Amino acid sequence: LALLSLFLYRYMMKPLLQLQSATQHFSAGDFDIRASQLMGERNDEFSDLARTFDDMASRIGEQIISQRQLIADLSHELRTPLTRLDIAVAEVKEEQRTLNVKRIERESKHIRRLVEDTLSLAWLENEQPELQQETVDLIALLEVIIDDARFEFPDRKINTVFPESAIVEHSSHRAAGQAIENILRNALRYTPSGKAVEVQLIDQITIFETSILDQGPGVPESLLKAIFKPFFRVDKSRERKGASFGLGLALAQRQLAAIRGRVFAKNRENGGLAMYIEIPKS
Repeated sequence: LALLSLFLYRYMMKPLLQLQSATQHFSAGDFDIRASQLMGERNDEFSDLARTFDDMASRIGEQIISQRQLIADLSHELRTPLTRLDIAVAEVKEEQRTLNVKRIERESKHIRRLVEDTLSLAWLENEQPELQQETVDLIALLEVIIDDARFEFPDRKINTVFPESAIVEHSSHRAAGQAIENILRNALRYTPSGKAVEVQLIDQITIFETSILDQGPGVPESLLKAIFKPFFRVDKSRERKGASFGLGLALAQRQLAAIRGRVFAKNRENGGLAMYIEIPKS
């Protein structure tokens, strides 16, 4: 029985564990890992599978590295002409600015925002960083974001319910702040003028849950997960509002993942959309 166990481990379990280890290293970003190097002198089905894995890992690794270089090049190539355009528009005197010049200035800002958001999204997806170096006071962060939102959307109300304290350890002000801001602005954008958005922060023992409840049209149940895809729009024919390009929720989801948080959406019973943001306390 002992010899049989040794045989099974050596010829079955060990290569399976080695393949599993190689897969885990590759999924963690080690694109140089090769399973065949772990197989030694084996020449069987497992070694064939390892070589197939190595071919796949090599192709995917090259594609990812090429994509990263493309993003870096794209960043430089797009930012340079945008900067030149901004300088050219800025040099036009105020009294000489026609409607067309003002429109060029506005569209240039929109394109710059699109470039920055696209590059941020690509970085978050490719690098999958862990941004966990700061202590964050969620209440203070929310108050700053809400003050800015009230200035930007003066015709909407924002009602809040906060606990006395909400401190998060090992997190990131920038990631949490940008994610919450994108979700709140999205809620305000689809809430009619004169209506209110509810922002509630609840202590859930191990996490803080921030709910943002709007009074907009809601989302079809089948699309509640799809709204977090880049450039996704519920209504493809809807005109863009402001500088929105359909990246806000996609960015928010990935920024929260970088601080071990998550976001999900539900339709409210009386109409509107509810967005729930969960951030671990530590």
